[in-house]
Amino acid sequence: MRLLLLLLLLCLGLTLVSARKSKNPVVTSNFDLSRITGNWYSILLASDQKDKIVENGSMRVFVKTMDVWQNGTLYLVYHAKENGVCVEIPMVCDKTENNGEFSLDYDGYNLFHIVETDYINYLMFHLFNSNNGKTFQTMELYGRKPNASSKLKARFVEICGKNGIGAENVLDLTLTDRCLQARESSSALTSSA
Repeated sequence: MRLLLLLLLLCLGLTLVSARKSKNPVVTSNFDLSRITGNWYSILLASDQKDKIVENGSMRVFVKTMDVWQNGTLYLVYHAKENGVCVEIPMVCDKTENNGEFSLDYDGYNLFHIVETDYINYLMFHLFNSNNGKTFQTMELYGRKPNASSKLKARFVEICGKNGIGAENVLDLTLTDRCLQARESSSALTSSA
């Protein structure tokens, strides 16, 4: 009887460990890009040049959707505020030879890559911009829901710090107007990227 009880406890323990490991594992390489397709929300935005991400900054955009085409091209739809009005900005990003890395011409040349994701809840991007001999970097935290846990936000701030972006340059976009009404309506104006 005692042996049976020990075996049951061992099975329960192994089941719990197995369930914990398989719950939304964090992916940092070999990305399955088809799994990032869908709706996303901008949660946190960071840059080593804060003027690029504050209101009216060229990189202050709010993600709406992502779609990965069969050829690996990443199609993004963002919203941005122009003269107080939310406008839709579609962007076509070319894949590079590196998995999870893309390039884009927008306010200069941009090369960005996925830092990590669990596909279900969040996605982090790291972008490097070069324009007329000047460079800066941004990092973005996107969520499948309009907000994220404080634990995930803290993790993002920590990763930003490791990449030279201080916590004072991380903006919590959940506290601002992210054009959520425009993303839900079909009346949003469209601007070309």
